Amino acid sequence: MAVPARPALLEVRDLAIEYRTPDGVVRAVRGVDLDVREREFVGIVGESGSGKSQLLLALLGLTSPGAVVSGSIRYGSEELVGAPAAVLNRIRGNRISMVFQDPMTALNPYLAIGTQLTEVLRLHRGFTRAAALARAAELLDAVQITEARRRLRQYPHELSGGMRQRVMIAMALACEPQILLADEPTTALDVTVQAQILELLRELRGRTGTAVVLVTHDLGIVAELADRIAVMYAGRIVEEAPVDTLFAASLHPYTDALKRSIPRIDLALPERMASIPGNPPNPARLPTGCAFAPRCGHRIERCTSELPPLREIAPAHRKACCRDDLPAGPGAPA
Repeated sequence: MAVPARPALLEVRDLAIEYRTPDGVVRAVRGVDLDVREREFVGIVGESGSGKSQLLLALLGLTSPGAVVSGSIRYGSEELVGAPAAVLNRIRGNRISMVFQDPMTALNPYLAIGTQLTEVLRLHRGFTRAAALARAAELLDAVQITEARRRLRQYPHELSGGMRQRVMIAMALACEPQILLADEPTTALDVTVQAQILELLRELRGRTGTAVVLVTHDLGIVAELADRIAVMYAGRIVEEAPVDTLFAASLHPYTDALKRSIPRIDLALPERMASIPGNPPNPARLPTGCAFAPRCGHRIERCTSELPPLREIAPAHRKACCRDDLPAGPGAPA
């Protein structure tokens, strides 16, 4: 008998984000449905400009002031789309936290690390300054930063990029949130530090039970960490499946193309460095029908006129494609 799915901590339904610009309406996110369940690690992948970061920002009401957000984002009994600032402030950093892409700009350069780490504890948990500092030192230890007490007195510019990112993770975990959002947390870090940060996220998820939503353009990262992957293109989710299913038998041509673009040393050139032809569409001038059709080698006439809905084609496996006759894509390289 199938095990019933755990109830969702976060439910996103028909989420859309638009910006009015002199060049027209930019549709950054279009009709996204996504669930995040307890203790789950969800990866969101796609090329730059696919709407991944905009989706993450919308989950905490952090889109730019000019954004027009519609649809629904439910956290428990709370509706977050259009929620007043008091509701969002009660949830941000407390129940849902975020690790931003660039820790140097996310951290305040004028405030000591200890001041920034203790702020969330004093705001949401009512800690005294002494208790908050003690907890902050414990958090730095938890993210494997040595000499924690001394680091609390330092400023962001005194720490390496990897250490600043660890501080951001410590801040995000300070109130033991149910959901951790991570927007390309290893950007601009060297390969060794990237591996350490990703292993830290894996270890913290296992130890704290926090659900993680990781945005990245690197399929290799989510292959190692995620339970489930959502593939985004031109503001939409075009395929979603458990990680093993997605890599063994993807069913959308874009997912297949992303997998083929992973560099492989076991193939001869040019197959070793395959690329996706063409460029992603301008979100202010999206084509009619499937946005991937101009770059897709499997397109048929209806692909250029019909917008395919995201539908379930197997248990826990959804895709948005006009064609049902395509073979499953090859697995990722070992």
